[in-house]
Amino acid sequence: MLIPVKVKQIVLDQSLSPVVLLSDQEGTQVLPIWVGPFEAQAIALALQGILTPRPLTHDLLRSLCENLGVEVKKVLVQDIRDGTYYAELYLRQGDKEIVVDARPSDAIALALRTNAPLYITEKVAAYTLNIEDLVSADQVEDLQQMLVDSKPEDDKKHLH
Repeated sequence: MLIPVKVKQIVLDQSLSPVVLLSDQEGTQVLPIWVGPFEAQAIALALQGILTPRPLTHDLLRSLCENLGVEVKKVLVQDIRDGTYYAELYLRQGDKEIVVDARPSDAIALALRTNAPLYITEKVAAYTLNIEDLVSADQVEDLQQMLVDSKPEDDKKHLH
């Protein structure tokens, strides 16, 4: 059975690492998935509907899908092994279904850009937490401001 989830928010853990919180439909249980800062930024930009002057990687993937007639049908965070989550992209091109292995952060960023639904499996759902036990309001505000202040153009200086 697949469980529908949505991206609730991005927060920082105690070591200031970004964490994407996927919540159930009621918003009471969350699945924390640790991601890198660039992946967190890509997800935050999509959540806020911010368009960049040049396409970022996930915008490029969306454009490729559109131009090749491929629809992102759903994203599934389907497994966890040794503390690492595994996701799959379910794509449709005509009458052909294609399943592609993906990092959850990339799959989530693409799902947000294509309005594809997000799901987790029951196995992964066993790792959800009660939202009140996980996040403080201060952490949420600090991270959101940090992600807004970090412009994609700033990434160039990290590439050299």
